[in-house]
Amino acid sequence: MENRYASHPREVKAFDTTRLREEFLIEEMFKPDQLTLTYTHVDRFIVGGALPVKGSVKLEADAKSIGAATFLERREIGIINVGGAGTVTVDGETYAMASKDCLYIGLGAKEVLFASDDGAQPAKFYLNSTPAHKTYPTVKAAISEASPNHLGSLTNSNERTIYRYIHTGGIQSCQLVMGMTLLKDGSMWNTMPCHTHNRRSEVYFYFDMPEDGVVFHLMGEPQETRHLAVRNEQSVISPSWSIHSGVGTSSYTFIWGMAGENQIFEDMDAVAMKDIK
Repeated sequence: MENRYASHPREVKAFDTTRLREEFLIEEMFKPDQLTLTYTHVDRFIVGGALPVKGSVKLEADAKSIGAATFLERREIGIINVGGAGTVTVDGETYAMASKDCLYIGLGAKEVLFASDDGAQPAKFYLNSTPAHKTYPTVKAAISEASPNHLGSLTNSNERTIYRYIHTGGIQSCQLVMGMTLLKDGSMWNTMPCHTHNRRSEVYFYFDMPEDGVVFHLMGEPQETRHLAVRNEQSVISPSWSIHSGVGTSSYTFIWGMAGENQIFEDMDAVAMKDIK
């Protein structure tokens, strides 16, 4: 499991492109028959992916990394399938996972196994995990069961639908909030006008992009913006002090996960367009 440490905004002002990418971009999320994990000290988030092809992949991390005998001993996890059909088995109970299905697993689950229905079209399980203090039930939700919110307009190139899976009005959790945003054809901007939320951090995962597609993800303090060139199936760690917005060369989909002081989706500090630099 790779470790990433928290960075002060004063330091980030001086980062070059290479350093920005090293600190905030996760470039490879899926490796065949492996579990790929990145531990960030930003709100103790773990971001990862499982790509089962020939057999099942087990959710585990070495005890030294998380100080626990099992992955979910003191954690919760949200999983969204972005590939072919597959299954997640939690302590012997199997959940069928179609594309864009979400599964929440609460604190205390002992064994989690990822598998694909067809290795030729494998499932791709994207996951976010955060520390937890209470056990909530394991719950699965299809995208049709998520809470939709239609925003933006084609005129502003940001017509999109936000689907909330794990949130105060949906799947219950200790602190993890997780969902997905789908941009309509012809729309390329997300989260603009932008905002920050000093009470929690966020991780973005971009996918459903063409091979030559790029999203220019904007980050940094509102008056000190920087950008990352993000390709398909890559993630960006967004600290609480940073904006998190982007524009693509075509439409795309992204998964957002949040953790921190509260779970109120609307709790954000809006940034006026005139104040962005």
